[in-house]
Amino acid sequence: MADGTGFAAAAGPLRREILAHCYRMLGSAADAEAAVQEAFLRAWRGFDRFEGRSSMRTWLHQIATNVCLRFLEQRGRRFLPATLGDPEPDWLPGARSAPAETPWVGPLPMDPAEAAGARQRVRLAFVAALQHLPARQRAVLILRDVAELPADEVAGILGTTTVAVNSALLRARERMSREAPDPDEMSEPGGPEIQKQLLRYVEAFEQADIAALAAVLREDVTLEMPPHATWFAGRTPVLGFLGRHVLREPGRFVMRTVTPPANGQPTFAMYLRAPDGGEAHALQVLEPDRGGIRHIHIFLQPELFPMFGQPVSLPAGRDPHS
Repeated sequence: MADGTGFAAAAGPLRREILAHCYRMLGSAADAEAAVQEAFLRAWRGFDRFEGRSSMRTWLHQIATNVCLRFLEQRGRRFLPATLGDPEPDWLPGARSAPAETPWVGPLPMDPAEAAGARQRVRLAFVAALQHLPARQRAVLILRDVAELPADEVAGILGTTTVAVNSALLRARERMSREAPDPDEMSEPGGPEIQKQLLRYVEAFEQADIAALAAVLREDVTLEMPPHATWFAGRTPVLGFLGRHVLREPGRFVMRTVTPPANGQPTFAMYLRAPDGGEAHALQVLEPDRGGIRHIHIFLQPELFPMFGQPVSLPAGRDPHS
């Protein structure tokens, strides 16, 4: 039988890294957690047969990758709205909607220090772009470029050759160069200028101040709102939608900072103000840039709040920002 104490000491420190790996593979925090649990159970059962021919880290990546590949065979890829069609000029009657069962890329609680340690390759835009890749190409790219494992070790993990690994990596990198922003060009969310920008964004959103909001958005800003398939690209369409359909009066929404944030990005819990306090409405995940906010992801999924340690309601009389 496996030595639980020895296994925990060897594998426990690697759990967060393996969770992030599974999240990149699957695009879902819940699926990633399920995959990690299965992978660690398999590893625990086989720990007494682990001979140390590879490192514990490589061995866990091998088990987790194969669990994820099996998950992907059963569940397929996930989406963000921008992958399903062109942006809309406005929210029109009969606007495009996705089937209720559409599998969406979701956020993952991860503090900025963890994200930076992975060279920011856990940001939503990067994880969403990964979903464009075939499953085994995705595994190769993550294992080589994120986990930084040698090609021969990746070949061993996937049961293939180094030639096949290098070929898949070239194809995956070429596709990602079209689909994903360069993670090394993304701004860190902790700088003072970015923090001022975020404060202005929150104040403008809560006060329904469209002019102030315009001042902190990039010209090429995008807005996505899973589970709605409709999305918007460009400052004018984004502000037009928000002004006409969301920010109709000041004080309608309360925004609370979420810690740890989603994907190492600034995250806010958005509550719809009510006479008895406030009700969970959406989770906002932002991608800031020195030139302004470049991506706004509004997850209209209040069921995400507990995963981020946020209450689903705010009591009356409580400071909404505490």
